[in-house]
Amino acid sequence: MEYTITKLAQLANVSARTLRYYDEIGLLKPARVNSSGYRIYGQQEVDLLQQILFYRELDVSLETIMDIVSQPTFDQNAALKQHYTKLKQKRTRLDKLIATIEKTIGNKEGVINMKDKEKFAGFKEKMINENEEKYGDEIRGKYGNDTIDAANAKLRGMSEEDFSAMNNLEKEVLSLLKQAYATNDPASPLAQEAAEKHKQWLMYSWPSYSKEAHAGLAELYVADERFTSYYDKIVSGGTEFLRDAILIYLGKK
Repeated sequence: MEYTITKLAQLANVSARTLRYYDEIGLLKPARVNSSGYRIYGQQEVDLLQQILFYRELDVSLETIMDIVSQPTFDQNAALKQHYTKLKQKRTRLDKLIATIEKTIGNKEGVINMKDKEKFAGFKEKMINENEEKYGDEIRGKYGNDTIDAANAKLRGMSEEDFSAMNNLEKEVLSLLKQAYATNDPASPLAQEAAEKHKQWLMYSWPSYSKEAHAGLAELYVADERFTSYYDKIVSGGTEFLRDAILIYLGKK
């Protein structure tokens, strides 16, 4: 079965403009262009477009999708299994958010009595799932399943006050990081305050704290580009600066 760009756009519920853009950037090229100049797509392109749309549903950037699907070792069947797992996780997260909203409506209308902890259950689950999707393999490999499972359980059981305090601490760390970076000195009082706040932030979710684990996490921030991009978006070079500040704070540098 072959499709023109218009027919494929209708089939996949995307715009023809999107398919033209995918062609322009080399993400999805047509199988051929016919004598009339029309792009023609075959089964291979249909299957690839399905993969692309799965990745987009999971908020993967086009640049990353191109890197993935262009690999010689790219396995569509393995990718489908991965999509299935991640979409199930996303559905679970959404179901919890929906349940939280339903309970909140019932509480507002006086139908049920909702505990304060329940009001934030969906948001906590969202945070846990996002962390698992982004960093799960790395942090489980580094700290072990038992440690990460215990950390997730601690987060799920966190009170409204602690959950709010943890989120506020994260904002403080990022604000202090930006200010401290201007000093160009990871040993400066501002930088050391950022490291202390970072420790306090970790202790809200970690089942137990150790200097070695804290130092290892700081090194992971620099080694893994996903962590690096998070802190470097605050200030370019901020991840290494935070790592150095933490190591100095811990007496390891």
